[in-house]
Parts: sequence; structure tokens; C-alpha cells
Amino acid sequence: MRALTLLKLPFNHRESWKELQASSPSIPLLAWLVVLPMSLLPPVMLYYAGTHYGDAFMAGFADREWRFLTTIIFLAEILSFFVIGWVIYAVVNGTDELSISYQDAYLLAVLVPLPLFISSLALLAPNLLFNVVVILTALGISCSLIYHGLQALCTCTHRDFDVATISATYTIMAASALGWGILFAVIWAY
Repeated sequence: MRALTLLKLPFNHRESWKELQASSPSIPLLAWLVVLPMSLLPPVMLYYAGTHYGDAFMAGFADREWRFLTTIIFLAEILSFFVIGWVIYAVVNGTDELSISYQDAYLLAVLVPLPLFISSLALLAPNLLFNVVVILTALGISCSLIYHGLQALCTCTHRDFDVATISATYTIMAASALGWGILFAVIWAY
């Protein structure tokens, strides 16, 4: 699949999704070739920022145990792939309106965090405001990926497909935000 095809995914539910779905990569293959390498990017960038910028980036930033924290973040990212795949499958198939295959739920779980992983490259710039803007933009693109991915990969049994898709999108986003919010609250307290 070409990079241009991947760039279309967050903005349209018709183009590129069926091509991606037809390639049908296995869940272990997705975990090894996409999740594992991309999950390394945020901890490495955070470690770099934490050890090079210090308090110039943000107050209290230099006083953290970056080796420990980035290891925890990396392990949480790996775990979250499996949890979010299950959440997508459970939320979508828990309704009477939509259904998704196990394979497609994990395909979506691989794609959704990619903008957030890539946004960690913004940590190369020691500017907090710039980093916040980049991360919020990546979060918006990830939410769009969930919505358009559900539209493309789900089958609908009722006429209100958009309402059911929006509802499932909000539930998945809320579950993801809750999980990551708890993790970062624990890390910040450390």
C-alpha cells in the first residue's frame, strides 16, 4: 500500500479502506511490523526531550526518572493495542446496529494510534506550545480514523448507520482516553 493511500484514510471511508481490508494482514504480523516499531518512537522521543531539554521545556521536567517512565509508556502502548482491539470489537458487536470482524477491529486498533506515535517527533523542537498543538492535531486525526474506519469496516443491520457509528466512535474514544488518562496520572504522580 502506498503512503498516499494511507494519508486518505482519516478523511474518507470509501477510498483506501477496502484495499487495506483486502490485504488482510494477520494480528501477529500487525503487532510485530507496525505496533512494536511505532511504539518505540514516543518513549525514545520523550527520553530524548527529558534528558536534553530539562526544565527549559516545562517546570519539573528534568526531575523525572526517564528510563523508568519511558519503559512503562512503551509497555502500556503495546498492551493498549490488544486492549483497544478488544474494546473496538466489544463496543461495535455489543450493539444491534453494527458488527465488525475480529481481524478488522485489530486492523483499526493498529491504525488509530499512528498519528499520535508520529506526533512524538514534535519533541525534537523544545517548544511546549508547538508540541501541544501537534499532539492535539494528531488526536483529532486519530478520532477521524476511528470514525471513518468504523464506517468502512463495519456492517450495519439498521438504516441509522451514521448514528450508530458516531455512538461507537465516542464510546471507543472515551474508553481510550480514560485508560491513557489513568496511566498518565499515575506516571505524573511518580
